[in-house]
Amino acid sequence: MRKFSSVLACLLVAGSLLSACGGNNNNNAQGNKGGNASPEATAATTDNTGSATNAPADDITQRKVTIKIHYPTPDLTEMRAQEDIKIKRFQAEYPNVEIVKDDWQYNLSEIGVKMAANEAPTFFNTYATEAKFLVERGWVADITDLWNKYEFKDQINPVLQNQFIIDGKVFGVTQKGYVTATMINKKMLDEKGVAIPPMDWTWEDMLNTAKGVTDTKKGISGIAPMGKGTEAGWNWTNFLFEAGGDIQKVEGGKVVATFNSDAGVKALDFYKKLRWEANAVPQDWALGWGDAVGAFQQGRTAMVMAGSDGVIEQALNQGALKPEDVLTYPMPAMEKGGKHTGVLGGDYLVINPNATKDEQEMAFRYITFDYFSDKYLESLDAVLKQRKADGKYFIPPLLDYYSADSEYGKKTTAVYDKYDNVYQYSPGIMALLDAKPEAQFSTQDYYGTMSNVIQELFSKKGTDSKTQLDAAAKAVQEKFFDAIKVE
Repeated sequence: MRKFSSVLACLLVAGSLLSACGGNNNNNAQGNKGGNASPEATAATTDNTGSATNAPADDITQRKVTIKIHYPTPDLTEMRAQEDIKIKRFQAEYPNVEIVKDDWQYNLSEIGVKMAANEAPTFFNTYATEAKFLVERGWVADITDLWNKYEFKDQINPVLQNQFIIDGKVFGVTQKGYVTATMINKKMLDEKGVAIPPMDWTWEDMLNTAKGVTDTKKGISGIAPMGKGTEAGWNWTNFLFEAGGDIQKVEGGKVVATFNSDAGVKALDFYKKLRWEANAVPQDWALGWGDAVGAFQQGRTAMVMAGSDGVIEQALNQGALKPEDVLTYPMPAMEKGGKHTGVLGGDYLVINPNATKDEQEMAFRYITFDYFSDKYLESLDAVLKQRKADGKYFIPPLLDYYSADSEYGKKTTAVYDKYDNVYQYSPGIMALLDAKPEAQFSTQDYYGTMSNVIQELFSKKGTDSKTQLDAAAKAVQEKFFDAIKVE
């Protein structure tokens, strides 16, 4: 979900420090297309004939290459410091590479202009929803050959990586991912005498927990579903999936809306229960990602649904909560024995197809530079030690770029185990998590349309769920899905 990922990149200091050291980050290398390379760099690259000077054709390390990396924004001073360290280490191994810093971040409204003006980065960060969108427009390079030569490709987390493998071709490299979870403020439950629900919980358990904690006179809600922006549609989609529904299907070369199903009605009816039966939703329900997470951090709501690490980072390191106060649960199953399905999303790095072959290869090497490296583990250890000294907690992501059961995954866990300031997820959560990828066609448009539905439901009592969903499906179909041709 784009809104989530964009905000998370700014909030997730701990994860970002790890990523900046390890290469699985939002700091993306960018290229020298569109006139961004310096004249000096260009002159050093070619002779008067335009050919590489003294550069063996078979050794890229002997040829001058310029890549423009996506540098953290000025407010992220720690991330900038960590990225500078990575740049120095990279250039120590590849002194032939000139690196230019730029703090542009992927934006749906800007990427088309960047590509048309030939000013897009050598590689840039994007999200799980964008794979087909970018591939269909020719805005990402096919990196299958580079991928096949990569020695650690079999240790990459397949659940995440598969989102950018389309028709057998590789178009991006996973950084990290998330499955939407529910974070619970245990302290608030204890203060109200509300029993902690079982990890294998249901919609009914969520409803009763939210109802029990709610105190409208004190401005405390039991749960804060996101109610504005595309976040609202994204939050609700978890319940659509849990009820067995889907957003869309491909039929006869066309994309068809399917979320106005019986499953969709059940999911929307559950939102009505939270809002009107339990009165457990904030009175000022028009909350975006930052608003809902802020309410959780400040103790104004007992539950919030999102990717776990960003929420916990803010709650522990910016709020007054302790690790034992924050419980991470899978999304609830619709009924006992059902699946705890959460939306699967993540951050990816994709390479500009307009970049030269040398630029693309160096971009790939930069992306994977610290992946599976002992130097990364040393950097991680240093970050954890510094966080310990600063009285800060470190929150690892539930899903990382490597497979948890890989040799490298075990080495990383060993580093975590050395420190008591690393947040520990419940041992039982991984067995219950069920991840379902976001839809690949016009996902953000669908989320935005459903946000309007959620807002109407929260503001008007007595709405008819089927009528709402049919109208939304018709709008999405006619405005967005009908324009898509699937081969």
